Amino acid sequence: MSWFKRQNGSIGIEASAVPPADPTDPRKNGSVRTEGLWVKCPECGKPIFRAELETNAHVCPHCSYHFKLDARSRVALLLEPGYSLIDLDLRSTDPLEFTDLKPYKRRLAEAQKKTGLNDAIVNAIGCIGPHPVVLSVMEYGFIGGSMGAVVGETIARAVDRSRETGHPLVIVSASGGARMMEGIASLMQLAKISAALGRLAQAGVPYISLMTDPTTGGVTASFAMLGDLNVAEPGALIGFAGPRVIEQTIRQKLPEGFQRSEFLLSHGFLDAIVDRKGQKQWLTQALGWLGRPGYVG
Repeated sequence: MSWFKRQNGSIGIEASAVPPADPTDPRKNGSVRTEGLWVKCPECGKPIFRAELETNAHVCPHCSYHFKLDARSRVALLLEPGYSLIDLDLRSTDPLEFTDLKPYKRRLAEAQKKTGLNDAIVNAIGCIGPHPVVLSVMEYGFIGGSMGAVVGETIARAVDRSRETGHPLVIVSASGGARMMEGIASLMQLAKISAALGRLAQAGVPYISLMTDPTTGGVTASFAMLGDLNVAEPGALIGFAGPRVIEQTIRQKLPEGFQRSEFLLSHGFLDAIVDRKGQKQWLTQALGWLGRPGYVG
């Protein structure tokens, strides 16, 4: 029997040619549930299947745009299996009882629920290739990766642990800067971490700083730029004040790509730009070189 039959002057599909509906089929009633299955790249605008994006280290397969990566995923990407997450028990307080659009305590509670972390930092110990390391990774999803007393203390513990064990330190930055809700307690962390890194350098233990998008404010003004090697992901925004603030202050148009990692590399502020998918191999080679006899931090 033909599948098509003229009905009232139009062509229709013969009912007997259509298989009966499966009540368990998600496509029933003519709809398919696709929410969350696809992601649009903000750089090239092309759709990406979410599963493909995840297997590609959250890098666009079309234009190599680097999506933001949460701290736990970053740890898993860099370290060999068998690593340990540490220093996760510290929690921020509200010494100033700060309130802007909402109370700081509520912001903390919401960020903790959203990320499953107590604050914007994750410390880990493990290996990158054959090299044992101390790794500290910032979580941008927790109040913009802002650095308060807990972030400062956690990073300082990572620096001290690196100095005590002699294992190289790797810090991955992703931050909007100091956390204004904690006032001077936040700004004190810049000097605290910088002093700890000074002691680490005196001990001759290597430190590699990996900057991701964005790395700004007090984080850039302190530990992010103090590495023996300062490297970044492609296209990362890195700077102290943001471009709009600078343009409004100096009343001049900034150069194209100003404060992006490629601009900083061309002006001598970075040692390398490393694609996310090649970071583990690059760090393995760099740690091997930094660990050779005769290295002086």
